[in-house]
Amino acid sequence: MDRLEAMMILLAAVDHGSLSASSRHLRIPLATVSRRVAELEAHLGVRLLQRGSRKLTLTDTGRDYVASCRRIMEEIAETERTAAGEYRKPQGELTISVPMTMGRTHALPVVAEFLRAHPDIRMHVQLNDRKVNLPEEHIDVALRVGELPDSSLIAARIGLVREVACASPAYLKEKGTPTLPNDLTSHECITYEGYYTIRNNWEFHANGASLTVLVPSRIVVNSAEAAVAAATAHAGIARVLSYQIIDLVKNRSLVRLLQAYEPSPLPVSLVYPSQRQVPLKLRAFLDFSVPRLKARLAEKEA
Repeated sequence: MDRLEAMMILLAAVDHGSLSASSRHLRIPLATVSRRVAELEAHLGVRLLQRGSRKLTLTDTGRDYVASCRRIMEEIAETERTAAGEYRKPQGELTISVPMTMGRTHALPVVAEFLRAHPDIRMHVQLNDRKVNLPEEHIDVALRVGELPDSSLIAARIGLVREVACASPAYLKEKGTPTLPNDLTSHECITYEGYYTIRNNWEFHANGASLTVLVPSRIVVNSAEAAVAAATAHAGIARVLSYQIIDLVKNRSLVRLLQAYEPSPLPVSLVYPSQRQVPLKLRAFLDFSVPRLKARLAEKEA
């Protein structure tokens, strides 16, 4: 039995929630996945997984063993990075996860500039609006909007953005302009199911206190870009991040609403896992991108 292979399969099963999911992820037969895990349990003389459950569940021993497996795999990865020279000069592949709109408007231009300056680095850029798990999904650095919970991640602040309400002039001419947050209850709103917005609950600040308005919705979208497009097409009032509409506000395609009631700005940060030694490719990217992203966000928020 190849114990390292068995450990890798076990970790994939834990990370993806089931043996079948790890089989699809690793592109190996389910029978092989099951056999490797069973061989590992037989070798150790302990049960690692609870059988008879649709969702993978670790035993107490299994949880301790998986934690140890992660440390071993991290040590191997660290050794390979050292051997490959990643600590001698910036080189190798760097994976970054960024929200869709911010990735398109801000991150990708900076990435392109960075690659021209560092020809030995390759970049894998993931554009999505979900909160990714950096260690489990093998992501080197991610761009996050909002307050960061306590975690093992290291954060570099690059700016601030606001949650703003907006609508097209044509919609406002037909339906009227809300002057108070509660006026939204009589409007057609565009809600967004994603990382930054909780469906119909829109938060505002009034008289020094937080105010949550449950807005009605005739259209629900699953990306910020779709919400902006729907608002521009006169479908209703959208709630998005300020940088996503600044140019549309300037050219009068959209109108920013209820500015006096906007909640406090949200921080924008680059985050990466805590590690004993930051690879030079990541350090080079942080040193290069942080000041440039700060400047781009400051220009958009000005």
